[in-house]
Amino acid sequence: MKNMTMIAAVGKNLELGKNNDLIWHLKEDMKFFREKTMGKPIIMGMKTLESLPKLLPGRKHIVLTTKNPDLDPEIIIVHSIDELLEKVANYPEVMVIGGASVYKQLIDYSDKLLLTEIDASADADVYFPTFNKEEWDREVLGENEENNISYKHLVYTRKK
Repeated sequence: MKNMTMIAAVGKNLELGKNNDLIWHLKEDMKFFREKTMGKPIIMGMKTLESLPKLLPGRKHIVLTTKNPDLDPEIIIVHSIDELLEKVANYPEVMVIGGASVYKQLIDYSDKLLLTEIDASADADVYFPTFNKEEWDREVLGENEENNISYKHLVYTRKK
């Protein structure tokens, strides 16, 4: 889809998280996430929603789940990829924020990946899906270091 962007922070082995929490808590990366997602619909699975301390202000929350949870009425619940694609078709950009199973289901529909590539490895129980980097153009948006951890913000754009 021309309007679907994934955003994630990943380690050297595409690590995402452990025990339904992020592995790395980097202040500048959180700021990057906020800037890139503000004002846009954010797509996530139930576990990612449950991991949030609260609803993220300034963003419409869309949850892809097979369940029928009793959630805040502001949250849009969709039960299939087709239903999701129909709901987001008219937005200029929607952001996929996780978790691992949602990334895996939607990577083929995404035309951009905004990845924070962290120059470190960690114990994880969820991973970003592997993707063929030959199919994507790569641009470094910036480099940073925090808490002795180096990382880069990159955008991968699907080649035509």
